[in-house]
Amino acid sequence: MEPRNQTSVSKFLLLGLTEDPELQLLLFSLFLAVYMVTVLGNLLIVLTVSSDSYLHTPMHFFVSNLSITDICLSTTTIPKTLVNIKMQNQSITYTGCLNQIFFVQVFCGFENFLLAAMAYDRYVAICHPLRYTVIMNPCFCSLLVLLSLFISMVDALLHSLMVLQLSFCTDLEIPQFSCELPQVLKLACSSTLINNILIYFVACILGDVPLSGIIFSYTRTISSVLRMPTADGKHKAFSTCGSHLSVVSLFYGTSIGVYLSPVFALSPKKTAVASVMYIVIPQMMKPFIYSLRNRDIKVSLRKLIGRMCHL
Repeated sequence: MEPRNQTSVSKFLLLGLTEDPELQLLLFSLFLAVYMVTVLGNLLIVLTVSSDSYLHTPMHFFVSNLSITDICLSTTTIPKTLVNIKMQNQSITYTGCLNQIFFVQVFCGFENFLLAAMAYDRYVAICHPLRYTVIMNPCFCSLLVLLSLFISMVDALLHSLMVLQLSFCTDLEIPQFSCELPQVLKLACSSTLINNILIYFVACILGDVPLSGIIFSYTRTISSVLRMPTADGKHKAFSTCGSHLSVVSLFYGTSIGVYLSPVFALSPKKTAVASVMYIVIPQMMKPFIYSLRNRDIKVSLRKLIGRMCHL
């Protein structure tokens, strides 16, 4: 195939999960339901945290930021999928594909850092309770969020600029429901060695460092909890960490399963299914995890729903 310059590329084709019209109708309904649940569930978490002064704590501040991130990540990919299914059109413009790559990288990276910040918050709260309010002050928490967002944006911008330097062949089919960086690189006719080196280098730094911080924080946290003299203290400590540990397991479990499992590399359809498991499903599940496992959010959520029903 003759390569052509990236400036002449007008669109990519998103093959999605299936080409069967009947199954596409079912997929449209499922994606729409998942998107509505994701947006409404996470929005409800944000409203609950912002409306109750009792929840104006560092932990719930990070939870609300995580919910906003999940809404943005889902909005980056699912609406375009719904439009394509409804219009029976698999295409996405070159600019639209780059935008999806950029924002998916931003929000996934930002979520990675937020989970690390939440783990550190639980570590300070349980291991250094007397210094908690001094260490996790509002200024420090805001700085953590802004710094995490800035690093994620720089990382995503770097990857997007590297994609702009590539030339693409005439076969521009992506076996996904959205544009993902590894799949787009496979379509390039020019060398992607630098791009792949950059991906692995950044993943080792921006991925392993937060994950190592989470593991270290919870190792120390669990060790401190086990040394508590009373069963009530242990139960309360574990209950405050349970929801976050569930979200961490969901985030890293799906991402590791997608990118390291050889099963999903066998066929394009399995790759597309893995993409749904990584980008779509976790964002829908998190509001249920926080509303069911976090007692404070559960109580405040009931109050908020009660006020809304009264109005």
